[in-house]
Amino acid sequence: MILETDRLLLREMTFSDLDALLLVLGDAESMRYYPKPFDREMVQKWIDRQRRNYAQHGMGLWAMVLKATGEVIGDCGLVWQEIEGHQELEIGYHVRRDQQMQGYATEAAYACQDYAFNILGRSDRVISLIRPENIPSRRVAEKNGLKVVQETLWRDIPHYIYAVQRSESKLHATSNLSETEKSKFKA
Repeated sequence: MILETDRLLLREMTFSDLDALLLVLGDAESMRYYPKPFDREMVQKWIDRQRRNYAQHGMGLWAMVLKATGEVIGDCGLVWQEIEGHQELEIGYHVRRDQQMQGYATEAAYACQDYAFNILGRSDRVISLIRPENIPSRRVAEKNGLKVVQETLWRDIPHYIYAVQRSESKLHATSNLSETEKSKFKA
């Protein structure tokens, strides 16, 4: 486990999560703001990329697990993105369609913001790259204090850059990590 919230656990993805993540990333409606839904091979590569991120950066998108049932309902986490020649720490999230509109993305993204600022301490700001028409993701970012700071072409598609500075963040408490886990991730 990397992070825990009231209703969720965020943990490293494994290849045993492939079928659960395919229900999220392979769903045309959930992925309507991506070029296309993922097929099984694309989800496998997605998991592999996250596992490389864990090894290289100590973070990536993590499996989002409902504490009540133990089922994987999506992913959320922190990834480095290159935007206009600069490295930015992005909070990203995907939630299975039948679990959307229940606050899970907001809850998980808030925990990731806390982790970035209070555990990693390696970033003065975090961002989310969101297509302008993606109203649900924009609401998640806004609920967590991020604001549109710029519009950019990212991967040849218009995106808003939502951002919050550490000094502007609403966060005051640290995540529910053990002291051992916290020390492992300090910069």
